[in-house]
Amino acid sequence: MSPLITVDELRALETAPVLVDVTWNLAGPPGKEAYDAGHLPGAYFVDLDTELAAPPGPGRHPLPTATTVTATFARLGITSADTPVVVYDANNAMSAARAWWTFRYFGLTNVKVLDGGLAAWQSAGEELTTEAPSGGVPGGFVATPGHIPVLDAEGAAAVAAKGILLDARAPERFAGEVEPMDPVAGHIPGAVNAPTGANVTESGHFRTPAELRERFTALGVTEGADVAVYCGSGVTAAHETLALESAGIPATVYIGSWSEWITDPTRPVATGKD
Repeated sequence: MSPLITVDELRALETAPVLVDVTWNLAGPPGKEAYDAGHLPGAYFVDLDTELAAPPGPGRHPLPTATTVTATFARLGITSADTPVVVYDANNAMSAARAWWTFRYFGLTNVKVLDGGLAAWQSAGEELTTEAPSGGVPGGFVATPGHIPVLDAEGAAAVAAKGILLDARAPERFAGEVEPMDPVAGHIPGAVNAPTGANVTESGHFRTPAELRERFTALGVTEGADVAVYCGSGVTAAHETLALESAGIPATVYIGSWSEWITDPTRPVATGKD
């Protein structure tokens, strides 16, 4: 079953899902400002930095605590593991994918990403609202960690050595030519560069499963291969994992990613395009 849902499929659902706006901008302004300016009717806002991540250290976006996620679930009115949830954002699903991955990690089983996000909704002729929904259900579904696998630095190094470790960052960051976010430039030795921008079309929709399979096959992903993904801080890695799952390829996220990898000076650093 696809992890994506189209606008038409969303409109056709018999049971209204919990809608979640996860608009986020790495360099600002805060996503809440965009949400307040207009969002899907009934959508709640979830802040990536405070609800989908713990405070930095080590790494810029560590996993949030189960207590934090439980409070978010209650605010959203999520009452069970199979409560239908649809997440979206205004930036090619980069932050929505982090919500999709995090919610599943903490026990939700019916989470989808709106393909094309806010722009697709508007292109379909649907209206936005500035009204926020009322509060959810206190004492709702209790989040518990570990429902999908996650890698630490040692695990990522092992996949790089024996499987396929994909680096979802831009080519110049992978090569170590520039590094706007972290104090050390480069990549994990053995990783393969697979920038997330190639997962979507100019309209912000994900490429077809066949196109994505072709892309990842060209990068060395083979049937039955151990595949993992990292990025700068575990945000765009989730987007890459979403694309892989859409293509029918299971993958694990190294959630600490590059910003955690470099906190240990004994870990090796590679530069260059290979």
